[in-house]
Amino acid sequence: MTRQYDFVLFDLLTALLDSWTLWNSAAGGEEAGRSWRAAYLKRTYACGAYRPYETLVREAAAETGLPLAAADALEERWAGLAPWEGVATVLESLRGTHRLGVVTNCSERLGRLAAGLLNVPMDVVVTSERAGYYKPDPRPYRLALQELGAQPGNTLFVAGSGYDLFGTSAVGLDTFWHNRVGLPLPAGAPAARQEARGILPALALANSPRRG
Repeated sequence: MTRQYDFVLFDLLTALLDSWTLWNSAAGGEEAGRSWRAAYLKRTYACGAYRPYETLVREAAAETGLPLAAADALEERWAGLAPWEGVATVLESLRGTHRLGVVTNCSERLGRLAAGLLNVPMDVVVTSERAGYYKPDPRPYRLALQELGAQPGNTLFVAGSGYDLFGTSAVGLDTFWHNRVGLPLPAGAPAARQEARGILPALALANSPRRG
């Protein structure tokens, strides 16, 4: 059997790591954490070209009425990010058969630290800082493809946010949406090839036979 995908790219901070719990903890509660994170995401999607991740986080905290100490707490607790259930199984299984990478809306410093928490080496780590643009701009995805020597047709993207679907669609990447917290599809976003609340189904999709 010839596989459709020889490469798998992942969103890092939502598809692989439970950053929801980290933001909620730093904010002092789930409601405040989700509001803060939503304000931050709005800024990344609006700015396109890279502005420092840490700056956007602090601006979003101020916008939602949180003290700047919350942003400091987010950084201080960064090393406490933990993979979602099933992530280790998926990464360890794919490591022997596929080349792997992450594409993350993050600074280089924090992105590298977060990728190291996976305990499975990535062939490529592309941060928005290094790409010069935030997802869903196509450039971070394209940089990862270039560095892997991959093409969209033989690469699967595992998204954590529905907003990734705008960027992956523009690049031509099939996308599995690990929609862990059950968020609605953003208005106007194309549908994922597959969507699930857990990541384990991505393993079967990554090994699916080439389409005729």
